[in-house]
Amino acid sequence: MELNYKEFGQGDPVIILHGLFGTSDNWQTLAKKLAENYSVYILDLRNHGRSPHDDEFNYKVMAEDLKDFMESHWIYSARIIGHSMGGKVAMQFALDHPDMIEKLVIVDIANENYKGGHEVIFNALLGLDLDKTESRKEADAFLEAQIKDSGVRQFLLKNLTRNKAGKYVWKMNLSVIYQNYQAILSKIEGEEIFDGATLFAKGGLSKYITETNFETTKHFFPNAELETIENVGHWVHAEAPRELLEILEQFLE
Repeated sequence: MELNYKEFGQGDPVIILHGLFGTSDNWQTLAKKLAENYSVYILDLRNHGRSPHDDEFNYKVMAEDLKDFMESHWIYSARIIGHSMGGKVAMQFALDHPDMIEKLVIVDIANENYKGGHEVIFNALLGLDLDKTESRKEADAFLEAQIKDSGVRQFLLKNLTRNKAGKYVWKMNLSVIYQNYQAILSKIEGEEIFDGATLFAKGGLSKYITETNFETTKHFFPNAELETIENVGHWVHAEAPRELLEILEQFLE
């Protein structure tokens, strides 16, 4: 599977993986900052953005997509950054291909079986009749009935595009993502550990990384450190880009 990507800068490679419902563009601003010292690649994971759609959707296959991407671009070792779902992809990749990682950064996710939390979003997105939608404003108004946060709605609406016939369609493979949602909530699995340099960065207001699940996550990542950015939630890179960049630059050196 040939993943869609953008590349910035020159130097040692850094690869950034977005979260659920996201795209590579979510990390573009921060990627350009890091590109002052590195070759930075931002990817669209399968079934997201402009990458291919496929019925198989789990962490094992997404980790293999990353391996294939690196090898096809003559990258045999890189610094990997993953946020949320992308963080679990990065963790799975680290366990499956530890020799291909220089340093690992996981943003606001642990190796945990999460209980959910996106059901309202799925209901809203699946309920939007794109055949009858004539404008983004109209789509936004429909979603507002269930998703009150305008920032979340604008984030989701970045997935909306027009096909050749002029009709609105989702860039993401929404039906397959929904069908495999439980796989995305699940822990990653592996028989080995990754004992390389690892940083977990969490938002101080976020509940995704707790003291308990960080300790269990360290079973697979024994050299993991934890940094907390106070007064921000799950979307650390959007809410505190300057603080996160400072942490990343110091760790990646």
